[in-house]
Amino acid sequence: MAELGYVGLGVMGSSVTRRLLDAGHTVHVWNRTREKAEPLLDAGAQWADSPREVAERAEIVFTMVTNTAAVRAVFEGDDGILAGLTPGKIYIDMSTASPANSRALAEQVEAVGAQMLDSPVSGTSITVDQGKASLMVGGDADAFERAKPILEAIGPKVFHMGGNGTAVALKIAINLSLAVQMLAFSEGVLLAEKSGIDRERVVEAMLASVIASPMVAYRGPLVLGHPDEVWFDCHMMQKDMNLALEMGRELEVPLPTTAVTNEFLTAANGMGIGDKDFAVIFDVLASMSGVETEVLA
Repeated sequence: MAELGYVGLGVMGSSVTRRLLDAGHTVHVWNRTREKAEPLLDAGAQWADSPREVAERAEIVFTMVTNTAAVRAVFEGDDGILAGLTPGKIYIDMSTASPANSRALAEQVEAVGAQMLDSPVSGTSITVDQGKASLMVGGDADAFERAKPILEAIGPKVFHMGGNGTAVALKIAINLSLAVQMLAFSEGVLLAEKSGIDRERVVEAMLASVIASPMVAYRGPLVLGHPDEVWFDCHMMQKDMNLALEMGRELEVPLPTTAVTNEFLTAANGMGIGDKDFAVIFDVLASMSGVETEVLA
């Protein structure tokens, strides 16, 4: 059993931390608001007073925070993770942030004799809780092999993608498809609904059809009503879409469907529903189609 650290205890970070605790590891945790850590502390996690203290106590320290700026905020400074790293330790960032930033941080980590991996999770907190999530990993192959048994406690499918930044680049590529699929699904639902078919029947049939990808299976039912718990809101999804568009410009890859879908997220934010799961782009399109939904009633 390992001494681990975890910084960033949002919905996904908390689910990952609980998996590590359930596997028998000691997990030292820190979050900007201690309140979010309380259920994990009750489950056996150990509180630390700063990201640096987490890194000092742990053999492997994880982060999962909102964006690139948030990663730097917990990584840099006297109380940051870098200040607590020593030779032989591994820092694993699970955030969906800039691949270029991940590579830059990896150089700083290497300079103190430690190693860094980027390892975003593919799936929702539900798939993590069920032990069905998959993880992509970028970084040194030896560090990957050392960390792999720990990562397999989070999800059974762990893939080494290459050097630093490759895993988070793939995560961004995957996430853009989530929103694009949701918009296409919404178009189909509304087209069928306005032709005279009940929306529930449309969704039922579509979820049994060839288009029923895992994403559609999870989020398709949300066009019938949104849950109280938001899995991945429009602001977070738009952050990932903007990262994808930035990568597209740098790599000269046109991303036309990403750009169009991103505008629907902008519309959702402008309509005051950006705090809903990004599946709410259905409601934006429905409004444009003259169809009333519960969210915009």
